[in-house]
Amino acid sequence: MADGTTVLMVGTRKGLWIGRSDGARADWSWTGPHFDMEEIYSCMVDTRGDRPRLLVGASSSWTGPQVWRSDDLGQTWQETPNGAVRFPEGADATVERVWQLVPGAEDGVVYAGTEPAAVFRSTDGGERFALEQALWDHPHRPQWNAGFGGQAFHTVLPHPTDPRSVTAALSTGGVYRTTDGGASWEPRNTGIRAEFLPEGQQYPEFGQCVHKVARHPAHPERLFLQNHGGVYRSDDEGGQWDYIGDGLPVDFGFPMVVHPHQPDTIFTFPLQGGDRRYPVEAKAVVWRSRDAGETWEACGKGLPDTFFVGVMRDAMSADQHDPAGLYFGGRNGAVFASADEGESWREVVSNLPDVMVVRAAAV
Repeated sequence: MADGTTVLMVGTRKGLWIGRSDGARADWSWTGPHFDMEEIYSCMVDTRGDRPRLLVGASSSWTGPQVWRSDDLGQTWQETPNGAVRFPEGADATVERVWQLVPGAEDGVVYAGTEPAAVFRSTDGGERFALEQALWDHPHRPQWNAGFGGQAFHTVLPHPTDPRSVTAALSTGGVYRTTDGGASWEPRNTGIRAEFLPEGQQYPEFGQCVHKVARHPAHPERLFLQNHGGVYRSDDEGGQWDYIGDGLPVDFGFPMVVHPHQPDTIFTFPLQGGDRRYPVEAKAVVWRSRDAGETWEACGKGLPDTFFVGVMRDAMSADQHDPAGLYFGGRNGAVFASADEGESWREVVSNLPDVMVVRAAAV
């Protein structure tokens, strides 16, 4: 059985809730709402220091976006100077939301992905951020379109051992990577189909509607990707992508999660496309592959048979326990947890606002 405390952060359109449980992850206590009536699109639990730090990207309709931090598991919060994530003078842009907060390869480094599509970097644990200027100035940027949820860098994947290498993804622009510390960025979309484009033009250099990308730190060259229409794997950090959606009921969806200890085990939550952004037959089912996408199995024990809502790209997460815990939140405000790596599920909180992000960690 897993030991230690588990922290579960649930960001919604109307605030943040924080759950705590012991290693068994059977009973949960909750606090919230933190940042009442503010949109929470991103949050993270940073366990790299001598005590965990929580970071939250909150957006107020009155004061705009802000990154907050807590060093006491949410009892108190500190505001970053001047909002922290801000475009420099002359950029002619204003941050609307912070869609992503992730730790970098080096202590103290945190990356933020924003709307409009930009990436920012902090070297002091998320207290101040600087724009990745070369990505903002990329010649492709004027041709990036806004997806249904807006134009944003919703995925940032720092290489686990090489601080000069970062992979980032946006809708609709696709996947980009730097290997020189942000001095230059190249598209990495070969093999990803843009099904919404005319025949003969569906494999462009960039412009794909990528929904999420994930990887395991022990196998950093392998990436897994949930596209607008398709599930893919790359074994060379995005140089070539191969379709791995055979065996899934549909290949549309938003989240993609890699098992914390098993690099070939991945989880996703398929949804019907078009106007039906809910699961096939309206049954909530997490799908798992143990062989890097070669085969898939349904993991629905304990999940509702009536589930007419979606699960967003960052609303699924895993903790670091062994066995690993899995979590996801729906747009109906229900959050489900599995303490046995997806074999069985139970609802741990309900009737929250629309869930946008779920982050779990053993602390």
